[in-house]
Amino acid sequence: MKKLLLAAAALLALSGAANAQTVRMGTEAAYAPWNFLDDSGKPAGYDVDVGNELCKRANLECTWVANEWDTIISNLVAGNYDAIVAAMSITDERKQTIDFSDAYYPPDPSRYVTNAGANFDFAALKGVKLGVQGGTIQAAYAEANLKDGNTIQSYATYDQAMADLAAGNLDVVLADGPYLDPIVSASNGAVVFAGPEVSIGEGYGIGLRKGDADLKDKLNAALEAAKADGTIDTLIAKWFPGKGPFYKK
Repeated sequence: MKKLLLAAAALLALSGAANAQTVRMGTEAAYAPWNFLDDSGKPAGYDVDVGNELCKRANLECTWVANEWDTIISNLVAGNYDAIVAAMSITDERKQTIDFSDAYYPPDPSRYVTNAGANFDFAALKGVKLGVQGGTIQAAYAEANLKDGNTIQSYATYDQAMADLAAGNLDVVLADGPYLDPIVSASNGAVVFAGPEVSIGEGYGIGLRKGDADLKDKLNAALEAAKADGTIDTLIAKWFPGKGPFYKK
């Protein structure tokens, strides 16, 4: 009888795997430590670990698609993948076009960085060249609040913005704090934080096509369980040492 039960359980597991829904996950793959290509050319990072964990819990067969940031929403809407897992902040503006899962990382302040020795009055910022990545919450904030008297330069990736900062072509870069933390630490004092922290957005969520309620419900259920048992906090600690815990009750 025990052998029969084991055989039945194995058959059920195989059947479930065979019937798993295939979900294509889109990510930028150019925003470490959130998402990047590892040495073998495969997507890796916090976003990828979270996506894989949720897919496993929700019995989803997930594959990864790398897509440039400036077209990442339009390609989701066009059906080129089924979800965006790419450190995308939940904002009212984006909600007009796509839906979001619950947040899998809480709101984290954006930060300014400059080259060491630079001195700017961030209470009345004027006459500076400010770099942002196009299509980000930082780009929207800069256009709304810092455009008057300054030059806002948008880049396809933040790596390009940081390269221009190092070359002296920019005065300031505004980006997510967790993205900038390792860059500042590795610069040996060449790049420094400056000015105030800027709170933007509602945390980072998985982007979904409007009306895809079934996938949203599956991912949210898996995310709730992964938060409750400490898995999400463990992944945050892995990729962002010193951050959290945020979710385990």
